[in-house]
Amino acid sequence: MPENVTIALAGNPNAGKTSIFNGLTGGRQHVGNWPGVTVEKKEGEYEYRGARVRVVDLPGTYTLGAYSLDEVIARDFILSNEAEVIVNVVDASNLGRNLYLTTQLLEMGANVVVALNMFDVAEKMFDLESGVLSRLLGVPVIATVGTTARGIDELKAAVNAAAAERPADWPIRINYGHELEPHIEKLTSRLSNLDGLPPSLERRWLALKLLEGDERVTALVRGIAGGEAVADDAARAASHLQNVIGDDAVVAVADYRYGFIAGLLRDAVRPRAPSPLRVTVSDRIDKIVTSRRLGLPIFLVTAYAAFELTFKLAAPVVAGLEWSLGRLGANVAAWTASASPLLTSFVVDGVLGGVGSVLVFLPNIFLLFLVIAVLEDSGYMARVAFVMDEFMHKLNLHGRSFIPLILGFGCNVPAIMATRTLETRRERMITIMVIPLMSCSARLPIYVLFAGAFFAGRRGLVVWSLYLLGIVLAVIAAKLFGKILFPGESAHFVMELPPYRAPTLRGALLHAWERSREFVKRAGGIIFAASILIWGLANLPPGVAYASRDSILGTAGAAFAPVLHPAGFGEWEPAVALAAGVVAKEAVVSTLGVLYGAGEEGLTAVLRTTFTPLSAYAFMVMSLTYIPCVATIAVIRRETGSWRWTLFAAGYTIILGWLTATLIYQGGRLIGLG
Repeated sequence: MPENVTIALAGNPNAGKTSIFNGLTGGRQHVGNWPGVTVEKKEGEYEYRGARVRVVDLPGTYTLGAYSLDEVIARDFILSNEAEVIVNVVDASNLGRNLYLTTQLLEMGANVVVALNMFDVAEKMFDLESGVLSRLLGVPVIATVGTTARGIDELKAAVNAAAAERPADWPIRINYGHELEPHIEKLTSRLSNLDGLPPSLERRWLALKLLEGDERVTALVRGIAGGEAVADDAARAASHLQNVIGDDAVVAVADYRYGFIAGLLRDAVRPRAPSPLRVTVSDRIDKIVTSRRLGLPIFLVTAYAAFELTFKLAAPVVAGLEWSLGRLGANVAAWTASASPLLTSFVVDGVLGGVGSVLVFLPNIFLLFLVIAVLEDSGYMARVAFVMDEFMHKLNLHGRSFIPLILGFGCNVPAIMATRTLETRRERMITIMVIPLMSCSARLPIYVLFAGAFFAGRRGLVVWSLYLLGIVLAVIAAKLFGKILFPGESAHFVMELPPYRAPTLRGALLHAWERSREFVKRAGGIIFAASILIWGLANLPPGVAYASRDSILGTAGAAFAPVLHPAGFGEWEPAVALAAGVVAKEAVVSTLGVLYGAGEEGLTAVLRTTFTPLSAYAFMVMSLTYIPCVATIAVIRRETGSWRWTLFAAGYTIILGWLTATLIYQGGRLIGLG
């Protein structure tokens, strides 16, 4: 085995790819983005018999048809030959669906090792002979249970062997019948005679893609000498097949692949129950959590419980951080007392007051990510999308759109990118327009700060209400956009629900750690830079008192403050904080920290003299709904291809934010809450 090896994990969503990734790499992993896109890229490494093995976790996908961004990323990486081995993670309890991706990988010519994951679940359902499956597929097949590390050592050994000796011939060849095979053979032969095609691309696989009308492969073939004629012949053959068999080549190829898979399962699987429709534990649970009457209330209660648990568990740690930051600020002030007062102000007001006021909420953020990871790993979050389908369909939002909306709770940028999986421009545009109303993790520090300062006994309820308000505003906006801007009908979607599984503490902790680490990176980068900029503007022009009305910052904020007065926070400091939030939502808290004082404890005290509970809630609502951050604006421009729709998204959210905050504040005053 070479000293440095790269392997890639490929598999369907919910096949347990993350548990295998964690089992292989442990804590030696990091998260970034794929080049040129904002889709998350997870990498890790492990050592085996002196070799350093790099593990790339490809986006979960059911096929490699390159119709969605996830499929494009996965397929391009596999075809690049950057990975010596592809570990195909397969849900052993759902082989019929999962092996479809396996057949595609093998036909592409990938060096595959199959990990039959969740083998413990499969064992309770039927007798599965992994050795027989390995012989029929012609590749190593390893039984694994990622959540308990079962089979991980055997998987490493199989990867080691596959990397050391790549097979000379690809192991399977599916026969596509007397109608398709002649066309496939003819195209394969002609492609083999073309110069200019990468030698790593299997010619038979290319022939299949040409018949299926794959745009990327067709463009590749047309771009080389002689390829134009081959692509034209493929198009004519595809048209002929459509007339002869009544289906396009994509459907015909899929039918033969599933027929091949059925043959595999007849030999490798022995059912224990007479009927495949037997009721499982997951079925019994789903009768309750996905029911029309109880599904939505259960989701709302679960979300509320998550916020309550987050605040209660984090409270002691947050208090400790507040005390530590307060002591650090006092010590720094004492150490620099004999030096320049400007240096003291820079460290205490600029650095600690800005970055420190955000980092103090890291325990809340970590625990919320942990709870979300548990819900995702258990299989419950898939049920949430299922439950919301009918409700959102009535509001003219496609059920599949709820998946990007859920991603929006983490970050709006990848959520907007995820709309590429939606089938029509209408569905994509509506979903993109409403994703900014989802409460991303960057808004959480604002909620935690104000909820802790004004609603200490009801923090969980208050934050839960803000997340719920974002969803309500999103579906109402979607209804209006679907009727006025993008008229048409939305379709229901079919979603396969994975079985419930017991999440592992290790996997959930790793997931929460990765997300929290990304948050800290932002606090150490954007938030630090924003804090220093705000501190500098608060000290200019020279000679003005720090953070006074006469500073550049005070003058600019005072110009916008009257607009915010009807919403209950007409001082210049909140106006400046909201403006800074356009750069990054976390900057709202760091800006308030710089302007009002060092540390969250001092900031909380000042806020209580500036805001009332009613105006504080209105400020949180404004932070929820007003203009997206610059990163979200940039990705909206790229995904819509239009500055007109980008400016519309920015403009309508500003108006909606001001109107909602004003209605809440003025309405609250009318009923005596002010």
